[in-house]
Amino acid sequence: MRLLLDTHVLLWLASDSSRLGPDERELLGSAAERHVSAASAYEIAQKTRLGRLPGGTQVLDGWQRLLRNVQAAELPLSVAHMARAGAMSWSHRDPFDRMLVAQAQLEGLTLLTDDDAIRSFDDVRTRWS
Repeated sequence: MRLLLDTHVLLWLASDSSRLGPDERELLGSAAERHVSAASAYEIAQKTRLGRLPGGTQVLDGWQRLLRNVQAAELPLSVAHMARAGAMSWSHRDPFDRMLVAQAQLEGLTLLTDDDAIRSFDDVRTRWS
């Protein structure tokens, strides 16, 4: 399976959070590929700036090390990704979620997410227990 990690999944991996259950850890361990979107770095930076994510600066400062530790490749945002995210017919307005969904769709990735809004969207493959 080829996975795209939602931002909260990456943050939970960074903090070794118990919120990431054994099923998700097993899925991550067996995945053929793990990807992290550049949009996640933007989301972390914005939430840090707004005071909604303590420790976000440390995550960004150690970004490459974190990606190595979780054995994930960085997935850049392309014009095609952004055009799909902007044109998507979906009432959910969170721009970061829209970018991740667009990337998962266009790259044939399964989005690992605990986000109910994303998981209820029919046009993207998601996984969570």
